[in-house]
Amino acid sequence: MPTTPGTPSFAQLQVLLAVADAGSFAAAARRLNRATSAITYAIDNLEAQLGLPLFDRVATRKPELTQAGRAVLAEARAVTHGVDMLRAKVKGLLEGLEAEVSLAVDVMLPTARLVDALQGFQTTFPTVQLRLHVETLGAVTQLVLDGTANIGVSGPNIAAEGTESIAIGGVQLVPVAAPFHPLARLGGQARGSAREHIQLVLTDRSKLTEGQDFGVVGPKTWRLADLGAKHALLLAGVGWGSMPAPMVRGDIEAGRLVELDLADWWAAIYPMHVLHRIDSPPGPAAQWLIERFKSQV
Repeated sequence: MPTTPGTPSFAQLQVLLAVADAGSFAAAARRLNRATSAITYAIDNLEAQLGLPLFDRVATRKPELTQAGRAVLAEARAVTHGVDMLRAKVKGLLEGLEAEVSLAVDVMLPTARLVDALQGFQTTFPTVQLRLHVETLGAVTQLVLDGTANIGVSGPNIAAEGTESIAIGGVQLVPVAAPFHPLARLGGQARGSAREHIQLVLTDRSKLTEGQDFGVVGPKTWRLADLGAKHALLLAGVGWGSMPAPMVRGDIEAGRLVELDLADWWAAIYPMHVLHRIDSPPGPAAQWLIERFKSQV
Protein backbone atom coordinates (compact mmCIF):
# COMPACT_ATOMS: atom_id res chain seq x y z
CA MET A 1 0.00 0.00 0.00
CA PRO A 2 1.56 3.35 -1.03
CA THR A 3 2.57 5.73 1.72
CA THR A 4 3.20 9.47 1.68
CA PRO A 5 6.70 10.49 2.86
CA GLY A 6 7.08 13.24 5.37
CA THR A 7 8.65 16.63 4.69
CA PRO A 8 12.30 16.84 5.78
CA SER A 9 13.62 20.04 7.26
CA PHE A 10 16.40 22.07 5.71
CA ALA A 11 18.57 21.24 8.73
CA GLN A 12 18.09 17.52 8.13
CA LEU A 13 19.15 17.90 4.50
CA GLN A 14 22.26 19.77 5.62
CA VAL A 15 23.13 16.88 7.93
CA LEU A 16 22.63 14.40 5.10
CA LEU A 17 25.01 16.37 2.89
CA ALA A 18 27.56 16.69 5.68
CA VAL A 19 27.63 12.93 6.33
CA ALA A 20 27.87 12.12 2.61
CA ASP A 21 30.65 14.65 2.02
CA ALA A 22 32.62 14.00 5.21
CA GLY A 23 32.39 10.20 4.94
CA SER A 24 31.30 9.45 8.50
CA PHE A 25 28.93 10.55 11.23
CA ALA A 26 31.83 11.64 13.47
CA ALA A 27 33.43 13.73 10.70
CA ALA A 28 30.06 15.34 9.91
CA ALA A 29 29.64 16.15 13.62
CA ARG A 30 33.00 17.91 13.68
CA ARG A 31 32.15 19.82 10.51
CA LEU A 32 28.81 20.98 11.92
CA ASN A 33 30.17 21.45 15.47
CA ARG A 34 27.60 19.06 16.91
CA ALA A 35 27.69 15.82 18.87
CA THR A 36 27.93 12.58 16.90
CA SER A 37 24.77 11.35 18.63
CA ALA A 38 22.90 14.42 17.32
CA ILE A 39 23.99 13.59 13.76
CA THR A 40 22.91 9.97 14.15
CA TYR A 41 19.56 11.09 15.59
CA ALA A 42 18.98 13.51 12.66
CA ILE A 43 19.66 10.82 10.05
CA ASP A 44 17.46 8.31 11.89
CA ASN A 45 14.60 10.82 11.91
CA LEU A 46 15.14 11.65 8.24
CA GLU A 47 15.02 7.99 7.26
CA ALA A 48 11.88 7.51 9.34
CA GLN A 49 10.21 10.52 7.72
CA LEU A 50 11.06 9.41 4.20
CA GLY A 51 10.42 5.72 4.86
CA LEU A 52 13.73 4.78 3.22
CA PRO A 53 17.14 3.65 4.48
CA LEU A 54 19.63 6.26 3.25
CA PHE A 55 22.81 4.68 4.63
CA ASP A 56 23.98 1.09 4.93
CA ARG A 57 25.38 1.00 8.46
CA VAL A 58 25.51 -2.78 8.85
CA ALA A 59 27.50 -4.26 5.99
CA THR A 60 30.31 -1.65 6.14
CA ARG A 61 32.31 0.07 8.88
CA LYS A 62 31.66 3.49 7.33
CA PRO A 63 28.16 4.57 6.42
CA GLU A 64 27.63 4.14 2.70
CA LEU A 65 24.71 5.58 0.78
CA THR A 66 22.12 3.12 -0.41
CA GLN A 67 20.74 3.41 -3.95
CA ALA A 68 17.78 5.34 -2.54
CA GLY A 69 20.18 7.45 -0.48
CA ARG A 70 22.10 8.49 -3.60
CA ALA A 71 18.87 9.55 -5.30
CA VAL A 72 17.75 11.55 -2.24
CA LEU A 73 21.21 13.10 -1.90
CA ALA A 74 21.05 14.50 -5.44
CA GLU A 75 17.70 16.14 -4.69
CA ALA A 76 18.99 17.44 -1.35
CA ARG A 77 21.91 19.13 -3.13
CA ALA A 78 19.50 20.80 -5.54
CA VAL A 79 17.29 22.02 -2.68
CA THR A 80 20.16 23.42 -0.63
CA HIS A 81 21.67 25.07 -3.71
CA GLY A 82 18.31 26.70 -4.41
CA VAL A 83 18.10 28.00 -0.85
CA ASP A 84 21.67 29.35 -1.09
CA MET A 85 20.76 31.16 -4.30
CA LEU A 86 17.61 32.55 -2.68
CA ARG A 87 19.58 33.91 0.26
CA ALA A 88 22.20 35.41 -2.08
CA LYS A 89 19.50 37.10 -4.14
CA VAL A 90 17.77 38.52 -1.07
CA LYS A 91 21.13 39.74 0.26
CA GLY A 92 21.73 41.49 -3.07
CA LEU A 93 18.29 43.09 -3.00
CA LEU A 94 18.90 44.35 0.52
CA GLU A 95 22.15 45.89 -0.72
CA GLY A 96 20.44 47.55 -3.71
CA LEU A 97 21.35 44.95 -6.36
CA GLU A 98 18.85 44.62 -9.19
CA ALA A 99 16.76 41.46 -9.48
CA GLU A 100 16.95 41.73 -13.27
CA VAL A 101 18.80 43.79 -15.87
CA SER A 102 17.29 44.35 -19.31
CA LEU A 103 19.88 45.04 -22.01
CA ALA A 104 19.20 46.14 -25.60
CA VAL A 105 22.06 45.94 -28.09
CA ASP A 106 22.50 47.00 -31.68
CA VAL A 107 22.76 44.05 -34.06
CA MET A 108 26.09 45.49 -35.29
CA LEU A 109 27.76 44.98 -31.89
CA PRO A 110 30.44 42.31 -32.48
CA THR A 111 29.40 39.00 -30.97
CA ALA A 112 32.76 38.65 -29.22
CA ARG A 113 32.16 41.88 -27.28
CA LEU A 114 28.66 40.83 -26.26
CA VAL A 115 29.75 37.35 -25.16
CA ASP A 116 32.70 38.76 -23.19
CA ALA A 117 30.40 41.16 -21.32
CA LEU A 118 27.71 38.58 -20.56
CA GLN A 119 30.17 35.88 -19.47
CA GLY A 120 31.69 38.31 -16.99
CA PHE A 121 28.23 39.44 -15.89
CA GLN A 122 27.13 35.86 -15.18
CA THR A 123 30.23 35.24 -13.06
CA THR A 124 30.00 38.53 -11.16
CA PHE A 125 26.22 38.59 -10.62
CA PRO A 126 24.99 34.98 -10.55
CA THR A 127 21.70 35.95 -8.86
CA VAL A 128 20.72 38.70 -11.31
CA GLN A 129 18.53 37.66 -14.22
CA LEU A 130 19.26 39.17 -17.62
CA ARG A 131 16.88 39.98 -20.46
CA LEU A 132 18.53 40.62 -23.86
CA HIS A 133 17.00 42.47 -26.82
CA VAL A 134 18.78 42.71 -30.19
CA GLU A 135 17.59 45.54 -32.45
CA THR A 136 18.84 47.94 -35.11
CA LEU A 137 19.57 51.66 -35.12
CA GLY A 138 16.96 53.75 -33.29
CA ALA A 139 15.05 50.72 -32.01
CA VAL A 140 17.68 50.28 -29.27
CA THR A 141 17.22 53.85 -28.07
CA GLN A 142 13.45 53.45 -28.23
CA LEU A 143 13.58 50.46 -25.86
CA VAL A 144 15.61 52.52 -23.39
CA LEU A 145 13.29 55.51 -23.66
CA ASP A 146 10.12 53.48 -23.04
CA GLY A 147 11.68 51.67 -20.08
CA THR A 148 11.80 48.22 -21.67
CA ALA A 149 15.59 48.18 -21.36
CA ASN A 150 17.66 49.54 -18.47
CA ILE A 151 20.64 50.16 -20.71
CA GLY A 152 21.26 50.03 -24.44
CA VAL A 153 24.23 49.66 -26.74
CA SER A 154 23.25 51.65 -29.81
CA GLY A 155 24.83 52.51 -33.12
CA PRO A 156 25.00 56.07 -34.51
CA ASN A 157 24.40 58.43 -31.63
CA ILE A 158 20.73 59.30 -31.94
CA ALA A 159 19.82 62.45 -30.04
CA ALA A 160 17.29 61.40 -27.43
CA GLU A 161 16.28 63.85 -24.74
CA GLY A 162 16.53 62.44 -21.25
CA THR A 163 19.31 59.93 -21.93
CA GLU A 164 22.99 59.83 -21.12
CA SER A 165 25.20 58.44 -23.89
CA ILE A 166 28.79 57.21 -23.56
CA ALA A 167 31.00 56.36 -26.57
CA ILE A 168 32.40 52.82 -26.50
CA GLY A 169 34.29 52.64 -29.77
CA GLY A 170 32.83 51.21 -32.94
CA VAL A 171 32.98 48.50 -35.57
CA GLN A 172 34.41 48.77 -39.07
CA LEU A 173 31.98 48.23 -41.94
CA VAL A 174 33.26 46.74 -45.20
CA PRO A 175 31.44 46.61 -48.57
CA VAL A 176 31.15 43.03 -49.77
CA ALA A 177 29.53 40.89 -52.46
CA ALA A 178 29.58 37.26 -53.51
CA PRO A 179 32.55 36.40 -55.78
CA PHE A 180 30.18 35.83 -58.71
CA HIS A 181 28.39 39.17 -58.27
CA PRO A 182 29.05 41.61 -61.17
CA LEU A 183 30.82 44.09 -58.87
CA ALA A 184 33.18 41.40 -57.60
CA ARG A 185 33.97 40.23 -61.14
CA LEU A 186 34.82 43.81 -62.18
CA GLY A 187 37.56 44.00 -59.54
CA GLY A 188 39.30 47.39 -59.56
CA GLN A 189 37.05 48.54 -62.39
CA ALA A 190 34.05 48.45 -60.04
CA ARG A 191 35.11 51.60 -58.22
CA GLY A 192 32.35 53.81 -59.64
CA SER A 193 29.74 51.16 -60.43
CA ALA A 194 28.18 50.43 -57.03
CA ARG A 195 25.21 52.76 -57.55
CA GLU A 196 24.21 50.77 -60.62
CA HIS A 197 23.58 47.62 -58.56
CA ILE A 198 21.16 46.75 -55.78
CA GLN A 199 22.52 47.69 -52.37
CA LEU A 200 21.18 45.75 -49.37
CA VAL A 201 20.51 48.25 -46.59
CA LEU A 202 19.73 47.56 -42.96
CA THR A 203 16.59 49.45 -41.98
CA ASP A 204 14.94 50.35 -38.71
CA ARG A 205 11.63 49.49 -37.06
CA SER A 206 11.60 52.56 -34.81
CA LYS A 207 10.32 56.06 -35.48
CA LEU A 208 13.55 57.65 -34.20
CA THR A 209 15.51 56.97 -37.39
CA GLU A 210 12.64 56.38 -39.79
CA GLY A 211 13.56 57.66 -43.25
CA GLN A 212 17.24 58.15 -42.39
CA ASP A 213 19.90 56.43 -44.46
CA PHE A 214 23.32 55.30 -43.22
CA GLY A 215 25.96 54.47 -45.83
CA VAL A 216 23.58 54.37 -48.83
CA VAL A 217 25.42 55.21 -52.07
CA GLY A 218 22.78 54.83 -54.77
CA PRO A 219 19.06 54.74 -55.58
CA LYS A 220 18.78 50.96 -56.02
CA THR A 221 18.21 49.56 -52.53
CA TRP A 222 16.55 46.64 -50.84
CA ARG A 223 15.64 47.37 -47.20
CA LEU A 224 15.99 44.64 -44.59
CA ALA A 225 15.42 44.72 -40.83
CA ASP A 226 17.46 41.57 -40.15
CA LEU A 227 21.26 41.40 -40.40
CA GLY A 228 21.21 37.61 -40.72
CA ALA A 229 18.93 37.82 -43.76
CA LYS A 230 21.20 40.46 -45.29
CA HIS A 231 24.21 38.20 -44.75
CA ALA A 232 22.43 35.26 -46.40
CA LEU A 233 21.42 37.33 -49.44
CA LEU A 234 24.95 38.63 -49.86
CA LEU A 235 26.31 35.08 -49.84
CA ALA A 236 23.69 34.18 -52.47
CA GLY A 237 24.81 37.03 -54.72
CA VAL A 238 21.62 39.05 -54.30
CA GLY A 239 22.99 42.59 -54.20
CA TRP A 240 25.97 44.04 -52.39
CA GLY A 241 26.20 45.79 -49.04
CA SER A 242 28.27 46.72 -46.03
CA MET A 243 28.73 44.32 -43.14
CA PRO A 244 30.56 44.43 -39.78
CA ALA A 245 34.12 43.34 -40.52
CA PRO A 246 34.27 40.74 -37.69
CA MET A 247 31.11 39.07 -39.00
CA VAL A 248 32.38 38.54 -42.56
CA ARG A 249 36.10 38.10 -41.94
CA GLY A 250 35.78 34.33 -42.21
CA ASP A 251 33.69 34.59 -45.39
CA ILE A 252 36.29 36.84 -47.03
CA GLU A 253 39.16 34.55 -46.04
CA ALA A 254 37.26 31.51 -47.36
CA GLY A 255 36.33 33.25 -50.62
CA ARG A 256 32.59 33.17 -49.96
CA LEU A 257 32.54 37.00 -50.06
CA VAL A 258 34.81 39.58 -51.67
CA GLU A 259 35.64 42.96 -50.18
CA LEU A 260 34.83 45.57 -52.83
CA ASP A 261 37.09 48.44 -53.85
CA LEU A 262 34.59 51.26 -54.37
CA ALA A 263 35.30 54.90 -55.13
CA ASP A 264 32.04 56.01 -53.53
CA TRP A 265 32.71 54.13 -50.30
CA TRP A 266 34.82 55.23 -47.37
CA ALA A 267 36.45 53.36 -44.51
CA ALA A 268 33.28 53.49 -42.46
CA ILE A 269 33.28 53.07 -38.71
CA TYR A 270 29.90 52.31 -37.18
CA PRO A 271 30.08 54.15 -33.82
CA MET A 272 28.75 52.44 -30.70
CA HIS A 273 27.35 54.11 -27.58
CA VAL A 274 26.00 52.81 -24.30
CA LEU A 275 23.05 54.78 -22.97
CA HIS A 276 20.52 54.88 -20.16
CA ARG A 277 17.75 57.19 -19.03
CA ILE A 278 18.91 60.03 -16.80
CA ASP A 279 15.88 59.63 -14.53
CA SER A 280 16.61 55.89 -14.13
CA PRO A 281 20.29 55.64 -13.20
CA PRO A 282 21.75 52.14 -13.53
CA GLY A 283 22.05 49.95 -10.45
CA PRO A 284 25.25 48.09 -9.53
CA ALA A 285 24.81 45.26 -12.05
CA ALA A 286 23.81 47.52 -14.95
CA GLN A 287 26.66 49.91 -14.13
CA TRP A 288 29.06 46.96 -14.19
CA LEU A 289 27.90 46.16 -17.74
CA ILE A 290 28.44 49.76 -18.81
CA GLU A 291 31.99 49.70 -17.44
CA ARG A 292 32.68 46.37 -19.13
CA PHE A 293 31.65 47.70 -22.53
CA LYS A 294 33.79 50.81 -21.97
CA SER A 295 36.81 48.69 -21.01
CA GLN A 296 36.63 46.74 -24.29
CA VAL A 297 37.57 49.79 -26.36
